[in-house]
Amino acid sequence: MDKGLPSPGLVAHTLVSRFVDHIPYYRQETINARSGVHTPRSTLAGWSGAGGAELQPLFDAHREFVLGAQVLHADETPVNMLDPGAGKTKRAYIWAYARGSFDALPGVAYDFCVGRGAQYPIAFLGEWSGTLVRDAYSAYDSVVRLHDRKAAGCLAHARRKYDELIKDNRSPVATQAVQHIALIYRVEHEARAMTAEDRLVCRRLRAQPLWDEFFVWLELERSRVAEGSAIAKALDYSNNHWATLTAHLQDGRLPVDNNHIENAHGRWVARRGCSAAANWRASVRPW
Repeated sequence: MDKGLPSPGLVAHTLVSRFVDHIPYYRQETINARSGVHTPRSTLAGWSGAGGAELQPLFDAHREFVLGAQVLHADETPVNMLDPGAGKTKRAYIWAYARGSFDALPGVAYDFCVGRGAQYPIAFLGEWSGTLVRDAYSAYDSVVRLHDRKAAGCLAHARRKYDELIKDNRSPVATQAVQHIALIYRVEHEARAMTAEDRLVCRRLRAQPLWDEFFVWLELERSRVAEGSAIAKALDYSNNHWATLTAHLQDGRLPVDNNHIENAHGRWVARRGCSAAANWRASVRPW
């Protein structure tokens, strides 16, 4: 580090403590002080900033590797960002992009952005072309229209609409929908270890009839429920996104959902949990 006193190991330890183990700088300052080392939180933040800048070439190489996949998962999750001068935080987003869940070599790249608009994934993906697995957030529509890209949907999101109604005990129809989806997931579980070619054959023989039956059921139940009801909205979600939800029936490389990338967001969810715990401790302890 230019004009820096810390060793690379200390900088790495600071970065890992902050961004992997979710230890705030003020706590690292206290931890280091127990060893007789004075590291003000402003100094630790400066080391992290300089260390991150030095890691940029590694990130660029990793981004290129991730974008080398023909199937990509994309998702975004909110994080709190300090708002200097306002005395509070504001919402920012971590966008995540992962190679396909069936790829032999995994890879995930994260992009910190101040917003949730389509311009952020458009900028990150550049001229990448392939199939983007994403949820139904409307910003992805603009992303997919570029560079001959294709879209694949997320069955887990469709299922979630029904699961919420089941938890609230608001619709027996939702239970039937989840049962249909469970049969589809059973086939996916058995096909996961197959090659893309064999997986596609398995899906067309075993999953396609289940999807066809599910569609007929959706149409029938939609004609029976009241307009504007919660179950009507859940059924409409499945119907309106049918083409992307069933994209995996045309390509054995595609997954049935976007859980692969949502699981990769776990570290940011854990960080939010740590932040909440830290705020609670600060409210009850005299420091």
